Amino acid sequence: MYIPKINEATDRDKIVAFMKQFSFATIITAKDSLPVGTHLPFIVTVRDENIVLTSHFAKANSQWKDIESHPVLVIFSEPHAYISPTHYDKELNVPTWNYISVHAYGQGKVIEDKEQVLEILNATIDNYETSYRQKWDNFPDDYKTKMANGIVAFEIIVTGLQAKKKLSQNKTEAERQRIIDALSRSNDTNEKLIADYMQQNII
Repeated sequence: MYIPKINEATDRDKIVAFMKQFSFATIITAKDSLPVGTHLPFIVTVRDENIVLTSHFAKANSQWKDIESHPVLVIFSEPHAYISPTHYDKELNVPTWNYISVHAYGQGKVIEDKEQVLEILNATIDNYETSYRQKWDNFPDDYKTKMANGIVAFEIIVTGLQAKKKLSQNKTEAERQRIIDALSRSNDTNEKLIADYMQQNII
């Protein structure tokens, strides 16, 4: 990912926190020189100082067959907002886009052990809807086994991490404040979040 120095994010803990918050990401592999992508929810953990990404494909999605043979890329990219040149001091300016994005590179590993697959499903439920866990736990074992047989669980040990925060860092304080004020008044959740990140500079 192209990252000018002014936009580079390097705080690993804050990058991991961002990945956890915006965990619906895109996994990209290549097959026969053709990029292939799937959008998946990821569980992001730190294990023995390694960042580990865990998720699952539908078994019918053949992309899972390629995650062990070549390095993979997972892109976490939320939120984002259009930035109008009306906020700038000088008229000779053009529109741009503010956003935060994390690129995680690593090696995939398919999880075949059925108990581990069920553990991954449990962890996914706990991460996204804890109130559903009790209902899931009461489902018949054969139903849960059937669901587990229909997916391919996997994990990725992150070996490379790039993070970019394009938040108008190259603009004056007055220009930045006008952008923050405008985005804060928006009804769009993405724009409000970008305003928060600009205000707090927390990544």
